Amino acid sequence: MKILVTGMSGLIGTAVRAGLEADHELTALNRSAVDGVATHRADICDFEAIRPAFDGQDVVVHLAAHPGEQFSWEQLRDTNVEGARHVFQAAVDAGVQRVVFASSGATVAGWEHDEPYAALVEGRSDDLPDSWPLITVDMPPRPRGIYGSTKVWGEALARHFADTTDTSFINIRIGFVNAEDRPTNARQMSVWCSQRDVVAGVVAAVAAPGEQCCETFFANSNNRYGYRDLEHGSVLFGYRPVDSAEDRSRQRGATGP
Repeated sequence: MKILVTGMSGLIGTAVRAGLEADHELTALNRSAVDGVATHRADICDFEAIRPAFDGQDVVVHLAAHPGEQFSWEQLRDTNVEGARHVFQAAVDAGVQRVVFASSGATVAGWEHDEPYAALVEGRSDDLPDSWPLITVDMPPRPRGIYGSTKVWGEALARHFADTTDTSFINIRIGFVNAEDRPTNARQMSVWCSQRDVVAGVVAAVAAPGEQCCETFFANSNNRYGYRDLEHGSVLFGYRPVDSAEDRSRQRGATGP
């Protein structure tokens, strides 16, 4: 397939490129050139500038975003809110078959205010029950911060476009992916996602049957202290993470709960 990837020069974009380029024809939509890949250079804040990049594409993987609470409201608004709208609208206008949207576990991280989720992310293993209810995609979003709220907006917008156009949308609620590719603190023992596992999530979403109109699933590694349901992604898309925070922390000497 012909796949347009926004934000290919980022951490996840670089990993996704490696996971897709052997089987698909990739184009990057990026502010800077991406070596070795045809690049349409433009900012997603500028609809007219990005619109031509979508013509002839089968799938769009939308990764470009300001990822976190360290950014100003203006930055989050321009890129995560308005930029997502531009990407979705351009994809629909061009007749793209599917948009894979990089949402975030931050859409539900507000549950970490409550027990037992607070104990999980704080590493208080002695305060944990034997098991705990998992947060599923059917539960109401509970974002933590403005960043998480922008991702809730993106998911809602995806639903709107899926309901009103012929383009399908798949939202991936991605866990914490880092350059070290291992958990580095107690919270990450719960919410960490390896680069290999996030790529598997994107590949599964790209390859999903065409009848998927609008779906959402969590992409996390298979963490012992995780609280996000991974079964939904497994049933719908065959998403089965192969890494875990525990294994990776033992391999690299990190500490956790």
